[in-house]
Amino acid sequence: MLHLSLVHACVVIESDYDIIGLTGKTIAERKKRPSQEKHEGVDHVKKQFAVIGMGRFGISIAKTLSELGFEVLAIDSSEQRTQEVANIVTHVVQADSTDEDALRALGLRNFDVVIVAIGQDIQSSILTTIILKELGARKVIVKAQNELHGKVVKKIGADKVIYPERDMGMRVAHHLISSSIIDYIELSDDHSIVEVRASRAMVGKSLRQLDIRAKFGCNVMGIKTGDKMNIAPAAEDLIKEDDILVVVGKNVDLQNFEKTFAE
Repeated sequence: MLHLSLVHACVVIESDYDIIGLTGKTIAERKKRPSQEKHEGVDHVKKQFAVIGMGRFGISIAKTLSELGFEVLAIDSSEQRTQEVANIVTHVVQADSTDEDALRALGLRNFDVVIVAIGQDIQSSILTTIILKELGARKVIVKAQNELHGKVVKKIGADKVIYPERDMGMRVAHHLISSSIIDYIELSDDHSIVEVRASRAMVGKSLRQLDIRAKFGCNVMGIKTGDKMNIAPAAEDLIKEDDILVVVGKNVDLQNFEKTFAE
């Protein structure tokens, strides 16, 4: 575990970091030793992620990435929050993400992706994003609180902006429209993908009979039956009970589709 406390000139480091200088603050440079795995004679370099902000969203991302086998550096200004994830991720750092020296010391430009998951402090989120881009971070993904916040961080260089609360609200709303809606993924402002459980009106009919493309302007990309996924369904494929349809289309067309087959 790495613990870096940037208070005056006091620093405690327990990790594979090299000290390369000591001024008013300690500057550390991350050793470039990417994890590698060999599989069938081919070297695979694991992606390395840094997650800034250990709120519920940040912890969830850090934990999931770690469970998937990736190296994760968790950063937060709160000692309590860093301790909460100390046994979950590869490295933990207590540091102020608005301190340029602190982020430079961590060598974040060497990470494949840096996720800014800062909670309610929009100013800190914006300042952190600016610093990361100036330090040369490869890819910066920022959690936005609202549309204006998202526009600002996009303007200053965020590679991707995500809206967890908005997206979850949309998913819940679509599920409320119809209990058949399992998931909802927004592709753009106008297009989305929905996972729909086959309604009674669909069961026993083929895709040709349902004629979803002609009637609603949507395309069925796949049909999941149990554990099997048919990613290229034919027109004559019959819809069975409990099948899940993966449908893509314009939002307005998907809404008509959802309402028609709602139960």
